[in-house]
Amino acid sequence: MTSILTINSGSSSIKASLFDAAGGRRNFRYEHLRDHAPAFDLLMQELKHDAPDIIGHRFVHGGEITDAARLVDHTERERLEKITHLAPLHLPGNLMGLDLCRQRFDVPQVACFDTAFHAGMPEFSRRLPIPQEFGLCRFGFHGLNYAYIASRLPELLGQTARGNVVIAHLGSGASLCMLKDLHSVDTTMGYTPAGGVVMGTRSGNLDPGVMLELSRRFDTAQLTDIVFHQMGLLALSDGESSEMSELLASNTASAQFAVDYFCREVSGAIGALAAKAGGIDALVFTGGIGEHAASIRRQICAPLAFLGFTLNDDGASIKISSANSRPVLVIAADEEAMIQRLSLSACLN
Repeated sequence: MTSILTINSGSSSIKASLFDAAGGRRNFRYEHLRDHAPAFDLLMQELKHDAPDIIGHRFVHGGEITDAARLVDHTERERLEKITHLAPLHLPGNLMGLDLCRQRFDVPQVACFDTAFHAGMPEFSRRLPIPQEFGLCRFGFHGLNYAYIASRLPELLGQTARGNVVIAHLGSGASLCMLKDLHSVDTTMGYTPAGGVVMGTRSGNLDPGVMLELSRRFDTAQLTDIVFHQMGLLALSDGESSEMSELLASNTASAQFAVDYFCREVSGAIGALAAKAGGIDALVFTGGIGEHAASIRRQICAPLAFLGFTLNDDGASIKISSANSRPVLVIAADEEAMIQRLSLSACLN
């Protein structure tokens, strides 16, 4: 057996797992981060003398490549550095984890890409309505968790897993994915993780004219900061919070507005995916909000009865649909399990 350390650096969290040679697993969680460096230092301390044989890292964006995972040599490290502008909330932290692990461990490092799961989407889902010579397309994100969820669905849904299944990955970053035969056929995020439904500090989709107007008011650095750090739930709550848990605990009108806006957007995205696919056979919630906020799940599903979804959600079960409903599940995100599988495969092949 091989010992594998997985590093999953998100926009506001670090999740790490050590899969040891005996088949055991130790999890490390660092949440609500504004600076990833101290959390990485703490992880190195908590690992103590446990030295992995392989380290796998989640990389939110792989750029144009379609590989699910790659060994990181000097050339690949340089390539990843050049695409950090595509995911400035994530890729710098992903690279920081890679570099810190290199300093401590002389073992193979593997980059596992969120975008790879969506690489086979049909042209209708990948193409943007802009001139093709610009070389831009819709990539899609959260692919490592979507791949993990897809691997769980056959045991949980049987043959229904092969139908039209919408997965709602809801957290500080949020997106939805439509699966058909367990493969991604559409998703809400696009060229970068800034698009799609509204998120903690990201707006999701915006009228391009809004961006043109903002570009007249702010320089590129300022606008980048606004797009990735000042929009979304933070803006909708008038600066109160970007954290759904804090908004749910608040009794202010602005917090309630942000919550309602988020739920309305997600309901609308599910409806849009259903319309494009001709219906949905099952719905899955995952991610921090999707897993832990039953009130959000109920509010999202309330308008979806016409699609055949009604809930009996006790906040503790995997299956939360009522007896006469199409299946609705809550499945805990586990990118680390997928990173472990992909990293081992990349090193063996």
